[in-house]
Amino acid sequence: MAERRIIVVGGGAAGLMAAGRAAEAGINTLLLEKMDRPGRKLCTTERGGRVFPASGKASDVLSVLLQWLERCNVQINHSSPVEKLVINGGHITGAVSRGRAFPCDSVILATGGASYPGTGSTGDGYLLAVSAGHNIVPQRPALVPLETAGGVTGKMAGLNLRNTKVRMFVNGRKHKEAFGEVVFTEFGVTGPVILTLSGEAVDAIRAGHKITISIDLKPALDDKKLDARLLRDFTTRGKEQVNSLLRGLLPREMVPVCLELIGIPPERSVSSISAKERRRLRMWLKDFRLEVTGYRPFTEAIITAGGVDTREIDPRTMESRKTKGLFIVGELLDIHADTGGYNLQAAFSTGWLAGSSAAPRE
Repeated sequence: MAERRIIVVGGGAAGLMAAGRAAEAGINTLLLEKMDRPGRKLCTTERGGRVFPASGKASDVLSVLLQWLERCNVQINHSSPVEKLVINGGHITGAVSRGRAFPCDSVILATGGASYPGTGSTGDGYLLAVSAGHNIVPQRPALVPLETAGGVTGKMAGLNLRNTKVRMFVNGRKHKEAFGEVVFTEFGVTGPVILTLSGEAVDAIRAGHKITISIDLKPALDDKKLDARLLRDFTTRGKEQVNSLLRGLLPREMVPVCLELIGIPPERSVSSISAKERRRLRMWLKDFRLEVTGYRPFTEAIITAGGVDTREIDPRTMESRKTKGLFIVGELLDIHADTGGYNLQAAFSTGWLAGSSAAPRE
């Protein structure tokens, strides 16, 4: 009886996990990786909720996986993009890379989505999936920075606010909120909180809805406590200029932006600020509004939303319901989650399941 062989296409988180799991069962496993080395995207880290190994180096996760594959005798062919799947009678029988056909019993497709194309995720896997009879839910960037109107954020580019509450409004109605870190950029906003909101923001923008975000710069203080704080400062520091007083409330880069938006000249004395102007300041500190006009491209997105329709995949095995012996995992699927490691976990878990299913244990 001929030796069974499994081909894994793509050496990212899902592909490495699938290859190692299949090889552990003693199955001849070949990993075809398009880039000159596997795991490039696995070493890309973002701010926000995440877990690092004790060393603090994301690259150590890749090293452990590669050592595991080496112990399990996985053959890795670098610089080997797959341009075609070989399908006979509704069953996968091989894959073609650089014009050479590699026969096999199963293929695990783990090429990733379309985000961070410099790491090798350029969307090739979608075409391979279509060739096997699959439907693709339209792809769009997810966990992606947002663009805003007016150029206000560019005046604060690089500023990082760690403790904010951000609310997202769709057509004027509150839709979702999150708490955490916001980063201002030349084009708009990013950071873990924005990335968490971005998936639904992108979908709303694509549907033609108006999106606004509101940043609460003082979430620990309700309106009453914040007003008392302002009144105390205005009373005790009346001789100072208002821009000097605000440096105790805001990062230096935000002070001129704040004063411009609420219409108070920076050289005004604190004692000259009226109760109405103080109220305007308080409202701005609790509700700094930005109109969202768009989102950044796939090159800046952490993951891809959309992909292979999950109804066409058996969730118990990750095997295709269209082509026998084909397994589809990771970001190729129409699944995406918030920032915080969930998408990486989905890659690991679907890869593990596919590797286990393609190489059944006795």
